[in-house]
Amino acid sequence: MNDNEPQSARVEAQPRRAATPLTHVELTWIEKKIEFRIRFGHRAADKIVDRRRRIASFAPGSIFCFVRWASNDYGTVISRMDIVRAVGAGERYQTLPFVRPGGEILLRVDAWPRVERALQAIDAIDAIGVDPADASPDYWQHLHNRLAVGDEPRAYTREQHDAWLKRRSVAL
Repeated sequence: MNDNEPQSARVEAQPRRAATPLTHVELTWIEKKIEFRIRFGHRAADKIVDRRRRIASFAPGSIFCFVRWASNDYGTVISRMDIVRAVGAGERYQTLPFVRPGGEILLRVDAWPRVERALQAIDAIDAIGVDPADASPDYWQHLHNRLAVGDEPRAYTREQHDAWLKRRSVAL
């Protein structure tokens, strides 16, 4: 059949779609050189590429923390942390290195002092018995804004978490 021939009315099977589009994060570990890791998040899949690389995948709506660190002979070159919400098909997203296709960035900090303060906030959430992956996205944005301007962020409380869980259950 060429482009000039009339097309027949035939029915073709639709291509099979993946059940859920996942967000893939490339993780790398080279001792004392590069460390790209997940600090928290519920992985939907995990694929080992080789000894030093793997791909972690997250379902839409899940929140994860992606920490990137690299150094050379003279010291630390990059220290960065992003807390990201994985997006579903058709949702808008922001691009992020090593994250495909991207996600909604809730928190982005670079330079070790700010990364350390964000890690301390994560540890504080762990200390009250809340999984940071289940914490309110609003809190991560609050933390981002406060760290960006050098202010002290408010602590995440159990009451705030309970309110978030109720709000989320009503939205479903």
